[in-house]
Amino acid sequence: MPNPAKARITIPEPEFRPGDVPDYSNVKIPEAGAVSLPPLDVEPRLLRNHAFSIIRILTRDGEAVGPWANLLTEDEMIAGLRHMMTLRVLDKRMTAAQRQGKTSFYIAQTGEEAVTTAFQRALSPGDMNFPTYRNAGLLVAQDYPLETMMNQIFSNQKDPLAGRQLPVLYSAKDYGFFTVSGNLGTQFVQAVGWAMAAAIDGSDKIAAGWIGDGSTAESDFHSAMVFASTYKPPVVLNIVNNQWAISTFQGIAKGESGTFAARGLGFGMASLRVDGNDFLAVHAVSKWAVERARQGLGPTLLEHVTYRAGGHSTSDNPEAYRPKAESDAWPLGDPIERLKLHLIKRGIWSDERHKQTEAEITDMVVTAQKAAEKNGTLNSGPFAERSSIFEGLYAEMPSHLKRQKEAAEQSL
Repeated sequence: MPNPAKARITIPEPEFRPGDVPDYSNVKIPEAGAVSLPPLDVEPRLLRNHAFSIIRILTRDGEAVGPWANLLTEDEMIAGLRHMMTLRVLDKRMTAAQRQGKTSFYIAQTGEEAVTTAFQRALSPGDMNFPTYRNAGLLVAQDYPLETMMNQIFSNQKDPLAGRQLPVLYSAKDYGFFTVSGNLGTQFVQAVGWAMAAAIDGSDKIAAGWIGDGSTAESDFHSAMVFASTYKPPVVLNIVNNQWAISTFQGIAKGESGTFAARGLGFGMASLRVDGNDFLAVHAVSKWAVERARQGLGPTLLEHVTYRAGGHSTSDNPEAYRPKAESDAWPLGDPIERLKLHLIKRGIWSDERHKQTEAEITDMVVTAQKAAEKNGTLNSGPFAERSSIFEGLYAEMPSHLKRQKEAAEQSL
């Protein structure tokens, strides 16, 4: 008799491991301008191609082509380039500061700068982002004070969160930036709930939820999708697919679904994939999704296809699980270099001006860092008052906390 079939499981494996030579020649990247621009009121079921393809505007030689192009003015594109450059310089300086013991932890956005800086330009004052810890570009694109950001990173006496949050877990209500949660996935559900409340209140504001490719495997992702698809609140749900969830490649979370955006199709939700390293494309697709939400046409799921060029955090060594040259081989290129090339092609930028701007931005970031370090760093203080741990928990401090605070202050 033949042997009976045995139960088994499948463990997905990344294409490349340390020591391999990464080769992305088999990755299908559609031509820039090839994906159509659907009407805002399109039926989600008609967007299957948009969930499997990649919307792109910039060609490899810097031209902007196709139906999604020409939404930004020259000044807006230059501002976007400056914001991406600022974010990259900030990341370099803060990573170095962590190595010097000035902060305990830092997460950089290197290679992903276009995703958040371009998306933010599509929002309006009063809209609310529910971000993850790799979304600082949402603040930088609004010219959030760098010194304030660094005060939080250094956990010093002027930390706006008084040391209650890990570094980079910012909170800035006035900038539409909901408090970052280290428990990834929660912000997706919160974004849907906030959007539902805004709609019930008759507001014209929308919410934007953010999640990484790895966290889509958590139950919070699916809970958010159920509520978003059922009640159709004004929300844009963003998946930043940077290929790696710490040391786990994106195929572990994606399985056999083909793309992350494709999961939205199963919920009957408008779903699109965009080249996350193309600033113009990210902005165009984001603006489409934001406007769709604001007009009451329902939620949109966006998958930003990008690449995490650096480690997951300052605690991570990516060379332990992926080839050193993988970042350079990534076929969608560097978002800063791509927008720079486009502006040069249009005759409004140059290599010389780029170098000058980089020097100006570096000086601005260094100046902000020096000011923040005068307020204290992790290895030298001064820090927020210890008794501040009792504050901000209630609108009015209850009597038992008042007693505990008084006891704590007397013991110091």
